[in-house]
Amino acid sequence: MIKPKRKLPIVYFSIVFIFFMIILIQLFFHQIVNGKRFEEISRKNYLRIRRINANRGMILDEKLRPLAFNRPSINLYFTPYLISDRQKFIDFVTSQVSIPRENIERLIRENRMRSFEEILIVEDLQEDQLARIAELMNFFPELSLKAEIQRHYSVPNHYTGYIAKINETEFRQYKDQDYTMNSKIGKLGIEKYYEGLLAGQSGYEIIQVDATGRNLNLFKNDLNKPPIHGFNVVLTINLELQEYINSIFPRDKAGAVVVLNAKTGGVLSYNSFPEYDQNWFTEGLSQAQWEYLNEHEQKPLIDRVVNGTYSPGSTFKAVSASFGLEKNYITEHTILANCRGGMQIGNRYFRCWQEHGHGRNSVNRATVVSCDVFYYDLSTRMALDDFSDFSYRNFLHTKTGIDLPTERYGLFPTNEYYRSRLGNYFGTAGIRANLVIGQGEILVTPLAMAAYYNAIANDGLWQTPHLFQEAFNENGTIDYMFFEKITKRLPVTESTLMIVQKALYDTVYSWEGTARRARVNGAEVYAKTGSTENPHGEETHASMAGDVKWDGEAEIAFYVILENAGSGGSVAGPLAGQIISFYQNNVR
Repeated sequence: MIKPKRKLPIVYFSIVFIFFMIILIQLFFHQIVNGKRFEEISRKNYLRIRRINANRGMILDEKLRPLAFNRPSINLYFTPYLISDRQKFIDFVTSQVSIPRENIERLIRENRMRSFEEILIVEDLQEDQLARIAELMNFFPELSLKAEIQRHYSVPNHYTGYIAKINETEFRQYKDQDYTMNSKIGKLGIEKYYEGLLAGQSGYEIIQVDATGRNLNLFKNDLNKPPIHGFNVVLTINLELQEYINSIFPRDKAGAVVVLNAKTGGVLSYNSFPEYDQNWFTEGLSQAQWEYLNEHEQKPLIDRVVNGTYSPGSTFKAVSASFGLEKNYITEHTILANCRGGMQIGNRYFRCWQEHGHGRNSVNRATVVSCDVFYYDLSTRMALDDFSDFSYRNFLHTKTGIDLPTERYGLFPTNEYYRSRLGNYFGTAGIRANLVIGQGEILVTPLAMAAYYNAIANDGLWQTPHLFQEAFNENGTIDYMFFEKITKRLPVTESTLMIVQKALYDTVYSWEGTARRARVNGAEVYAKTGSTENPHGEETHASMAGDVKWDGEAEIAFYVILENAGSGGSVAGPLAGQIISFYQNNVR
């Protein structure tokens, strides 16, 4: 009898074969096809590279008092690739901090290509917020807290500028220079100009954590890179003087005050009004603050020291007198037209500010009493383009070169300027009469005027105004300039300078001098007042420019302007006197 063949071993073999094929296929997909994905899943359970930000250098005044410094701040971050439940994450964050849900969603969306970076959610957590978040953070490994710093500014001003979060345009420009989308960067002023010194270089630490974020301490510390902290930048600013000028400038007026160290060109005080608080930008602008900055009629964001351009008024008569003397149109003793309150030029009568007139004058008395008619008569001898060229060669309408990122040019019009606006047929007699007294289209910045009067104080030596004094960190001190500090000479002879200097002195100390209210016992003041016609208001702009000597040595030069304030002699003069007195008693 023939026994049937046994098929059972074949069945078993087939089952085992199929089983192993399934395992092999699964291994292929897990290790080959999805290998990278599972590698990242395992890695996120233990490896994290954490950036250590460098401390930004402080900005200090000349006596090392802080103008911009860092204070502690606990900041909340998230790492996108660690988010396991997006909605739960958003619900938790919005319940703990006052950030709209759509802002968190946008933050996740905008950083989807930065999955492994820690992304800043909110800075400077309050104590109650910190306590609540820290208690529940074990349930959200995507969240992390960092003890960092927040920038703070000690006095409202326009020269330090401020820092804020880097924007997309800046990031594209600087991404290869140690910046991330969380970075803060200088936006204006010293913070921007000296960004490379202040910022420092970040470091990093490699930490090993489990799924709950607990540090496993598997690697040695020698894998870490410490940060290199930024340089502290010391400015020429004197904080006491800065704060004093802030306190005495009329609150309802816009304007500017500049005080220079006559020996070096360093800026001792740099005041633009109205001010704004730079801390608003580091702490986050409220709606009321935003409206103030953007809708206030006096435009507080404008830095009037370097970006405000004004007709200089009678403070410009020092330039006009110098031009007349250099061109031999007049001498120290020349007597020009009799001032009876005005002068007819062509078909227009040009008035002097003094209705009853000043009589006949030399250049000295015409400057002392600010007689417009003397200068009107002088203008009839001038060629417009020659006058423009001379004014430019006094460095009044070019940028001074101060170490700030923005500065506007001034203007002294030429024949071509008027030709392009008035056509080929125009007369210049009336134009020159306006320009010679600092009115009309002529424009200067307060800083340019201060630098010009500083040059007069230094016998014609013009110096680049600057804010930088030195920089230092734990590795040493840098005392060389990070910009081109230039000295030049005014295009005038020694004899012309002596005539102008005497006229400025007499303008303060003569009984009829328009700057006599700037006198200070113990100081030797040289100054000229200005009252500039203002197309935007009924009152003139009030200004005063000058320099001050002690023991025969020039120590400071200054320029003061108040918009829509009235007479230079009665408004700017007393303010300048207060500044000089404070400097004498508290700074020098």
